[in-house]
Amino acid sequence: MATSGDGSQLIAVGEEAGRARTFVWAVAWPGWCRGGRSRDLALAALASTAGRYAAVAAGAGLRLETGSVDPAELGPGEFVVVETIAGSASTEFGVPGGVTELDRRAVDAAEAARQARLVQAAWSTLDRVAAGAPAELRKGPRGGGRDRDKVVGHCNASDAAYAGQLGLRLKEPASGDRQAVEAVRGAILEVLARPSDGSPIAGRRWPARYAARRIAWHALDHAWEIEDRS
Repeated sequence: MATSGDGSQLIAVGEEAGRARTFVWAVAWPGWCRGGRSRDLALAALASTAGRYAAVAAGAGLRLETGSVDPAELGPGEFVVVETIAGSASTEFGVPGGVTELDRRAVDAAEAARQARLVQAAWSTLDRVAAGAPAELRKGPRGGGRDRDKVVGHCNASDAAYAGQLGLRLKEPASGDRQAVEAVRGAILEVLARPSDGSPIAGRRWPARYAARRIAWHALDHAWEIEDRS
């Protein structure tokens, strides 16, 4: 949390600003990340998902800190941008792909465990939402969009790819292979739960803080997509 000029508490966010799309995310809360065509629209989207993210935090045994404002009533004015980086082709494609200086901060044992719990809670949210969703999801305005099982399969395949960014060599889980899905997730959590000096994990590109927010964002982005299209 940051403090405004009048002494009220503001939520610190990072920003990745591209030409046509901007992402913003709560620095202290991996996975609470939204995009929009401008900073203002992205911040409005972030505020609109505060209640949803509060449930994720609760699943990790945490309380989402939003100052004196109820998460359900949070507005864009409750955020303060503390770091901005330029977007890239990834940003325009729809992925928050940039690593920031804040992502390169060291992670002690307590924070590593907290981040791992939030990533686990993001996956649990995806599982819960998918279990309660119809197999066929509502299509977009042009008739596009994957159905439930395709979305879940995409998430599982992405997690196996993300594991590679953490120095892990894991096979992509076969469709419906729950044991393989849990094995991939468990291996990722084992890495994220370790303290870090902030350098890229396994000599790759992702430091621990970025890995946690990217992996949790992806799970929640698709969980909320399934909810909205059910």
